[in-house]
Amino acid sequence: MHTKVRKSLFDYFTKGEILLWCISVTLIVVSFFLFDRENHLTLVASFIGVTALIFNAKGNPFGQFLMVIFSILYGIISFAFAYYGEMITYLGMTAPMAVFALVSWLRNPYNGNKSEVKVNRLKSKEIIFMMILTAVITLIFYYILAAFHTANLIPSTISVTTSFLAVYLTFRRSAFYAIGYAANDIVLIILWVLATISDISYLSVAICFVVFLANDIYGFFNWSKMQKRQENACIVAVNN
Repeated sequence: MHTKVRKSLFDYFTKGEILLWCISVTLIVVSFFLFDRENHLTLVASFIGVTALIFNAKGNPFGQFLMVIFSILYGIISFAFAYYGEMITYLGMTAPMAVFALVSWLRNPYNGNKSEVKVNRLKSKEIIFMMILTAVITLIFYYILAAFHTANLIPSTISVTTSFLAVYLTFRRSAFYAIGYAANDIVLIILWVLATISDISYLSVAICFVVFLANDIYGFFNWSKMQKRQENACIVAVNN
């Protein structure tokens, strides 16, 4: 049974994707033992997060299921360092939106294939609506985070902005969801590097988001290929 599962996974993922995942996990484990060694929750969250990203890059709804778990764990980690913005964002926004995205992806399989979501293109009106909504969310969260005396307020607020864009685009099945997450990764790298000034163990979290950045960049390129393939197949079907 286990052999069949391993074989199906190796058939499902390309050699490049397997290599990316292996390198990502190796970097996460090495950085944990070099800079942390104590916060095992960080190690578990990082492992789940990078696994979620490789499934997300394939448009597989299982990635969104893992993202819900990661969001909860990351919220707990953020609370420990008084990054209340991250905690509120992931527990109050990213996790719930990942649930909505999971439902959306399950309801919109490509040609009945439940392991690949149908990629969607946003119309100009929705893009304008998304930007206005993002601005409103950012403003509201700024005052909420300020009231909680959130550490590094401005980067934390920017993280809310990029997180909301990412989860909205994920829910709407846009290839640009990965760009939103990549932008969020950059902000989070800065946040956790600042955290290492007082505690070097948090460098492992910063390295985790460097790994996430590489995976999200790959996710964007893979979704772009998926979108082109799906649209070309649709054109062929219409012409025939």
